[in-house]
Amino acid sequence: MHGRFYFRQLLSGRDFAKDNPIAHQMVNFCYLIGDTETGEALVIDPAYDSDGLLDILAEDDMTLTGVLATHYHADHVGGTMMGHTIGGIAELLEKVDVPIHVQGPEAEFVTKVTGVTDDHIVRHTSGDVVKVGEIDVELIHTPGHTPGSQCFYVDNCLVSGDTLFLDGCGRTDLPGGDPEELYRSLNDRLAKVPDESILFPGHLYSPEPSKSMGETRRANIVYKPASLEQWLMMFGH
Repeated sequence: MHGRFYFRQLLSGRDFAKDNPIAHQMVNFCYLIGDTETGEALVIDPAYDSDGLLDILAEDDMTLTGVLATHYHADHVGGTMMGHTIGGIAELLEKVDVPIHVQGPEAEFVTKVTGVTDDHIVRHTSGDVVKVGEIDVELIHTPGHTPGSQCFYVDNCLVSGDTLFLDGCGRTDLPGGDPEELYRSLNDRLAKVPDESILFPGHLYSPEPSKSMGETRRANIVYKPASLEQWLMMFGH
């Protein structure tokens, strides 16, 4: 945190959902973003333990005003996965009535997987800005892992969900995945994010929890192909 910008990176199974074996296995990150002067906060991908996340916000004297969902998979927004039911936005909405911000193409999947009714969903297009207090969060549509995957750019930080990891990127062999779209998301749609920005991914799949975009672009194998054709040879399915 610096100034009025509130930012917390929380690891499932360690910082919340400590007794949940699936949370331990999946090592998801959840993020809290807010404005310390107004006390308002957003939560990104609140799966597993809504009570624990609300408790953390309360301890920080912050109040939840909305949810940002990177994509519809159950380990990010709740629902059924691998025969297990994961808590998420549906359970969160039983405690607080807040909007769920998603990209338009993802809305039908979010409602189907979580059971959340459409009246709680706010549909966005790429470039939309969601305000939390006086903090602007830009929504960047990055299809590929899913049709409506999105990243969030705020205060020189990029929260990327499963679009981009420090090493590797999201799978494209699941329903709605598209390797060509993911190539364009990584190389075109995220090109606007400066090298000095800090990447915060959706999972702890690397020793470090974050890294600069410049270092990621230099070291991550997904940026090695020089063309779409090379990319599809390496990462197509």
